[in-house]
Amino acid sequence: MIEYIGKVVLLFTVSVFVIRFIGKGALAQLTSHDLTAIVFLATMAVNPLLSENLVQVGIAIGVVMVLHIVFSKLALFHWLNQLLIGEPTILIRRGKMIKKHLRSSRYSLVNLLATLRANGYPNPDDIDYAILEPTGEISIVPKKEAAPVTPRHLHLKPEQQGLPIAVIVEGKVQSKNLELIGKDERWLTERLKEAGHPEMKNIFYAAVKDDDHSLTVDTGTGK
Repeated sequence: MIEYIGKVVLLFTVSVFVIRFIGKGALAQLTSHDLTAIVFLATMAVNPLLSENLVQVGIAIGVVMVLHIVFSKLALFHWLNQLLIGEPTILIRRGKMIKKHLRSSRYSLVNLLATLRANGYPNPDDIDYAILEPTGEISIVPKKEAAPVTPRHLHLKPEQQGLPIAVIVEGKVQSKNLELIGKDERWLTERLKEAGHPEMKNIFYAAVKDDDHSLTVDTGTGK
């Protein structure tokens, strides 16, 4: 039983690192070779739990990893990119749905309408373009009269908002983030004391804006 548990831990750990090595893109936007690689890795990682040949499985995982890298490199060439990943497909143009494109891409009208509603556009007439991307996502370009009003439409120039940088997460100081804004732990300690929070361990989350260095503190108590 101990040997079996050890095998599970080993294979799980190896699979995590291999998928991590493949890259974030394989998780954020799955292409055909991304999905194939992940399915193959998962299948081969579980297979040794039913057999004893770990060496062959290790070799197979390595081969899949190399194949994924090769396919990713080939996809950088335009003509191969179209073959391996595909091209965007226009499903709606100027408020009109294109039935033949829906059929050729095997994307149902029900799914299209649901996606439009989820993005705040229940009426297809409000859509200038709806494009099915190679990753399976729908890019929606609304007509000007249906687009949300932005400061640009009102000819306003809003002030730039600083990005909140997390400096404490669950009581632990994020040293790299402090370096990013040019501050150190001593500075943070003083600012927290000024804000009435002398104990860092009691702070669930704290962030500092990168523009004016204003501090936000949340103790996680809901108060």
